[in-house]
Amino acid sequence: MTERRLGQNGIVQPLLTDLYQITMAYAYWKSGKTKDYSVFDLFFRKNPFQGEFTIFAGLEECLKFLEKFHYSISDIEYLKQTLPSNIEEEFYEFLSSVSAKDVTLYAIAEGSVAFPRREDCRVPLMRVEGPLIIVQLLETTLLTLVNYASLMATNAARYRMAAGNMKLFEFGLRRAQGPDGGLSASKYSYIGGFDGTSNVLAGKLFNIPVKGTHAHAYITSFNGFTDLRNTKLEPKAGGEPRDLLQLALAWRTDLVPIFKVVASEASDGEMAALISFAIAFPDGFMALVDTYDVKRSGLLNFCSVALALNELGYRAVGIRLDSGDLAYLSNVARQFFSEISEKYNIPWFQDLMIMASNDINEETILSLNEQGHKINCFGIGTHLVTCQRQPALGCVYKLVELNDQPRIKLSQDVAKVTLPGRKDAYRLYSESGHALVDLLQRSDESPPAINEKVLCRHPFIESKRAYVIPSRVEKLLTVYWKDGAICQMLPDLQQIKEGVQTSLKTLRPDIKRNLNPTPFKVAVSDCLYTFLHNLWLENAPIGELS
Repeated sequence: MTERRLGQNGIVQPLLTDLYQITMAYAYWKSGKTKDYSVFDLFFRKNPFQGEFTIFAGLEECLKFLEKFHYSISDIEYLKQTLPSNIEEEFYEFLSSVSAKDVTLYAIAEGSVAFPRREDCRVPLMRVEGPLIIVQLLETTLLTLVNYASLMATNAARYRMAAGNMKLFEFGLRRAQGPDGGLSASKYSYIGGFDGTSNVLAGKLFNIPVKGTHAHAYITSFNGFTDLRNTKLEPKAGGEPRDLLQLALAWRTDLVPIFKVVASEASDGEMAALISFAIAFPDGFMALVDTYDVKRSGLLNFCSVALALNELGYRAVGIRLDSGDLAYLSNVARQFFSEISEKYNIPWFQDLMIMASNDINEETILSLNEQGHKINCFGIGTHLVTCQRQPALGCVYKLVELNDQPRIKLSQDVAKVTLPGRKDAYRLYSESGHALVDLLQRSDESPPAINEKVLCRHPFIESKRAYVIPSRVEKLLTVYWKDGAICQMLPDLQQIKEGVQTSLKTLRPDIKRNLNPTPFKVAVSDCLYTFLHNLWLENAPIGELS
């Protein structure tokens, strides 16, 4: 499928920001700092979901934002009404002229795994350089475009790892945080590894496969066979239409011994609904079977209609379970499918899809795996799109250099100490092909060399250090925006999705596991370590004992 590249979402504009960004811009302007050149790092301090990796996403939206960054006449008029009345007209003239043409943005590739590892050492997802006022004005919007996108992609990737090769569909639009949250959830869950969505607009906008069956309301809208307006279906190969209801009723009588139920226990209203749905979608017959009783009614009625369709040359797709003991019911369903397949010599029947969609989360899938379920597809909504285990990623945006002078934020909380200066980041790989460590260095240092010893240091603990001899070195931060234009060929959604899985394969299994994952190592070069500590000593106040 070819992705349709879209323009920027209309609500993503310069005023989608916090007021303090604009008040700071005025204060900078008032202080004569319009020519000051700044470097900011955008990073996060802790991996989400108690894991040890994060998938970086949202880069393309950030680049689209830079392309469109401009204050409109109506923006300026609104700011004049909102800001204090003493602000000079010249400041508004300045604002109306700003753009991102003098900004340079470096980033890791969208879909790459990223690690802060420790709260005191983190690789920037982005490095943003340019005039201080403009780069400051970008902060909130860049953060909002990266935070949820990366959180959502990471959540989806974790579901993908838990589910293995099973199909995954995002069914969360009705539970999402508004329409924009719903669209973002569909897009970034697909990037993270999902196979499709129920969100029709996301399918149109992003060419994501769209899937859906029917709700319980469709089943309960039928009381019995008298509600059927039409029972005839033409065979797939052509010919006289046949009565699907009579075929299905004959099959239901024949199947009673296999299901060991009384035929009268099966709901005629449910069967009528399934007949109606099968006539509407004979090549896509996927049925919800838990409206009444899965064993006594839903499965019997589904199999009866599926076998009737088979007589006419059609293949049913499968069933959806939306309640009950999913592991048990999936095994019951698979057993029935296998028995029918063997008895009537219909090989494909044993492989009918069993989809589960009952408020499923990552732990549910892992538990079902341990119980030996027979599900081969999950529809996941609330827990996926709302990221219930952790609703925010917590990316931050910090000044690290101004006019070629490093800037450091000191704190008694080491987690909030920034690593100063313009930095590059490299991922060092072992001979096995696994990622070993991410190394931060000053941008004027030579890159690590393949097969040469590299000293990797903890940024604050002198004794924590190790040599690494990398078999491969990957530079993580690449320039994506410079001189007012995107300067890299951007991958499409499918390529980003494939990149996520490729990137995850470079991690050892113990780093990706759900319970007590091994922390991935993030380190600084010896040069950056020395630079950091000298700067810290220069800026930290000296206490006095009395």
